[in-house]
Parts: sequence; C-alpha cells; structure tokens
Amino acid sequence: MNPPRIAELLLEWYREGHRDLPWRRQRDPYRIWLSEVMLQQTRAQTVIPYYERFLERFPTVEALAAAAEPDVLAAWSGLGYYDRARSLRRAAQKIIAAGGFPNEYEAIRALPGVGDYTAAAIASIAFGLPHAVMDGNVLRVMARVQNDPADIGLARTRERFREAVGKWLDPRSPGVFNQAIMELGATVCLPRNPLCLLCPLSTACRAFAEGTVKQLPVKLRRTEPVEIESLLLVVRQGERVLLRQREADARRMAGFWELPAPEQLPRARVGRRLGRFRHTITHHHYTFAVAEASAPTARPPFRWFAPGDLGNIPLSTTARKALQIAGVLKC
Repeated sequence: MNPPRIAELLLEWYREGHRDLPWRRQRDPYRIWLSEVMLQQTRAQTVIPYYERFLERFPTVEALAAAAEPDVLAAWSGLGYYDRARSLRRAAQKIIAAGGFPNEYEAIRALPGVGDYTAAAIASIAFGLPHAVMDGNVLRVMARVQNDPADIGLARTRERFREAVGKWLDPRSPGVFNQAIMELGATVCLPRNPLCLLCPLSTACRAFAEGTVKQLPVKLRRTEPVEIESLLLVVRQGERVLLRQREADARRMAGFWELPAPEQLPRARVGRRLGRFRHTITHHHYTFAVAEASAPTARPPFRWFAPGDLGNIPLSTTARKALQIAGVLKC
C-alpha cells in the first residue's frame, strides 16, 4: 500500500474518534511542549492531573521562566525524571530571552531538554511543520506494518524507520498525522494483545498478514535488571514527619526531600512494618519496605514537615509512595 493511502487511513480513523486529552484542545506551543515533556516515560492518564496542576501554577512560559527551581520541582513532584522539570525551566528562560517561542524546528530542537521527537511534535502540532515523530509507539507500528525484525534499540534501525514514516507523513496535516500514529500505538497497536481487527492499517500490515505481530518489534536486551531492596523510615512527631534533603550537588535529585533510610538515622528505633512497594529507575528494580520509627530531633539536612506543607516542596517519588502507605498522604 502506498504512503499516501496509509496516511489517509490513519487520518480518517483519528478524525472518527480519539482520546480527549487536554493538550489536544489548542495549538499553544507552550502547552504542547509541556505535555510532550511530561509524556516522556509516563502514561497519558497519569500525566493529566499533573499537567492541569502545573498549568494552574505556571499558566504561561513567562510564569515558568520567572519561577524558582524548588517551586517548579514541587509542582513536578511525583512525575519522576526530574531533570525534565529543570530543563523546562531553563528552556523557558531561554525562550523569554529570545523574545518568544521559536517557530522553526532547529530552533525548537536547540532548547534545553528537547530532542528530535519533542521538537517534531511541537513543530508539527503547534506550527504545522512537516516533521514526523518517532517514539516507542511509532517504532512499534512501523516494525509491524513493515514486518521488520530489526533491533529497534539500534540507531540505524530507528533512523531507517524515521525515513519511512517521513514518507507516510501527510504534509497538509502533519500535526494531526503525528497524533494519529501515536494514538494508534497507544490504544490499538499495543505491545501485548494488539487489537488488530480494529486497526485501520490492518490491510496494509505485513506482520498481520504473516502472523508475526506478537513477535514485533524486536529489542534485544543488553542490560540485565538489578534487584535492590531497601527500607524507608516514617518518623513522626505528632502529625509532623521527618524528611531528609539531598545535597545540592547530588548526582541525582539534588535538593529533593526524601524519607531517611536506617543508615542515615543510626539512632532510630525501627518499629512495625507498614507495607512495601516497587519502584523502577531504568534497569534498577527497587523493592522498598516502609516502617514506623522513632528518633531524636535531628539537625539539617533533616527537617520536620506538617502534611499540609508536603505539596510545597520537591518531594521524591519514593517518599510520596511511602507516605501514602503510611497514611500521611492521600493516594
């Protein structure tokens, strides 16, 4: 099937109905940029409340540029991958210094924290520029439609797929096309149990014809997962809870507040276990146990916080999950 026909099928399917996501209701580049950054490594339904709260606090790029970094991190708290928030703030400052949001692909790509995918999404959706997106959803669609068993972890495979999807792209509606192919990967061409009978591209899909859909795409594992177990302590003083702030020069999550581990509070008396949760960072798989504890009043980097103040600080995701288990925070 020729590329124009593939684009036509995708656009017809998308226009007949798709998820009503808040960032799809306008073409404001700031809001599109924010949504695309938040959607990196995060499901759309998880992003929605964070997106809406972030915009309430920073409704414009000017507001974000003028904000203090701890305030931005506090608004981002719970989404993880916090360098995204720091890059957003730096990029907002660069945008204001330049006199406004850039409207060309290369200038968008040059913003801190913006890669090929994000630049293509902003350029196409906000400004109608003919740049195709390439993310995990699109890679999966491309591998299956072409019945291509190449390793999608390789740069040369991704570049070849990028060229192919560029030929599919409808230059008259690049933003709608990009949203359509991402929507297809997110809702129909699923990693497991794809809904092939509902797919608008089933007649063009070689993997569907050959019965190889579930074997694609191919991504060869190069790093074995590392399993790590740890214990987090919930120390209370009345309603207040004890947190520890990471050093300003820490390699990860500098300045964030977190619950202490036993080795950080050697004089703590550990009490009953409250629960457990899993947390993954790249190939590191953590299992955290949460326990009550008592400890003497501590000096910096420790500090007591009332529950109502926790929304105003950059709180680590692991601390947030543990405090939900302890009943300090609502789920």
